[in-house]
Amino acid sequence: MNKIGDIKDKNILLLQGPMGNFFKKLDLVFRKKGAKTYKIGFNAGDWFFSNKDNYIPFRGKKEEWGEFIRNFFKDKNIDMIFLFGDCRYYQKVAIQEALKFENIEIFVFEEGYIRPDFVTMEKYGVNNYSKISRDPQFYRSLPSDFFHKRPILPANPKYWKMALSATVYYILAKTFLFRYPYYEHHRELAVLKEAFWGIRSLYRKYLYMPKDKKLTQKLATKLSKRYYFVPLQTYNDFQLREHSSFSTIEEFLERVLRSFASFAPKDTYLVIKHHPMDRGRKNYTKFIDKLSLSLNIKDRVIVGHEMHLPTCLKNAIGTVTINSTVGISSLFHYIPTITLGDALYDIEGLTCKGMPLDEFWSNYKEPDKELFRKFRYYLIETTQLNGSFYGRFPVELI
Repeated sequence: MNKIGDIKDKNILLLQGPMGNFFKKLDLVFRKKGAKTYKIGFNAGDWFFSNKDNYIPFRGKKEEWGEFIRNFFKDKNIDMIFLFGDCRYYQKVAIQEALKFENIEIFVFEEGYIRPDFVTMEKYGVNNYSKISRDPQFYRSLPSDFFHKRPILPANPKYWKMALSATVYYILAKTFLFRYPYYEHHRELAVLKEAFWGIRSLYRKYLYMPKDKKLTQKLATKLSKRYYFVPLQTYNDFQLREHSSFSTIEEFLERVLRSFASFAPKDTYLVIKHHPMDRGRKNYTKFIDKLSLSLNIKDRVIVGHEMHLPTCLKNAIGTVTINSTVGISSLFHYIPTITLGDALYDIEGLTCKGMPLDEFWSNYKEPDKELFRKFRYYLIETTQLNGSFYGRFPVELI
């Protein structure tokens, strides 16, 4: 599912990639292998992180994009399209139009399902749009020789590279917005706000670390196997918007807290961890404290930010998530896991699929270890590339 195959003499289109040079490098790799490449961009940030000799700007209105990309596929006789994410407007429309052509192969990149040493690349869709099987019997029946352990090299992702790429991208996209007057970004193009959030994120990181380091130690000792773990997702996560019934993180939190208050064993705790990418933007502590107080469970709800994730997972009774990839990490540690949204790993025998949340607190089911082993290997072999967008380039693409 993530095998590109021979690309010599193929016509390849690259759309918006992750902010930074990843798609620029990918473009050069494809050219060295004999492909004819094109890159379509939607703002000055896309232009900056592209090779200029094959860059094509789209400056039209959103309503014109469908016809533009459809004609582009025809005129250039496109064989393959590569893009990042499948929920943004321009990507979603491009995929819909490409599917109308029998010969166009669609490859979608996304953050790794298994982190930190992988990125995701799948045909036709990722996350809940992924085409991988949700049938547990499919994985159980895989031949033993399907699995071969390939060496997993450290991807060495660098946070500063991501931060610098995002800063440059947003500054250019905002400053030269007049060159692309109709462009609508999937997030607000607010340079000063982004800068403020970045500074506040760094400040909060070091502010929270001492307290959360002690909390991590407490989770591994005094509270081990006495709490349920809730990893939060980013407030504007497409996983939330596209693949769940929740419209906000607050709505998810209220659902979990009310259920925990009514149905969880009275001697258990709820540990909630903020998403690190939301550190500068969102802090749900006051909301959680207020609701917990009204439900008379404030002394049983613990909120943190910088706790060590594997420690949080290994010592939990169970994990409650919408559809975060942390759920896969939870299964890796064989922790009972329930998803309240749609997730590619929400498979009978792995998660508590189909179980009401109210029942989960007391009647959770542990994941089938052998089933997860096969599922994880299949996921790596068919959807994961060993590398990073902001670290070592995936060896499979080279």
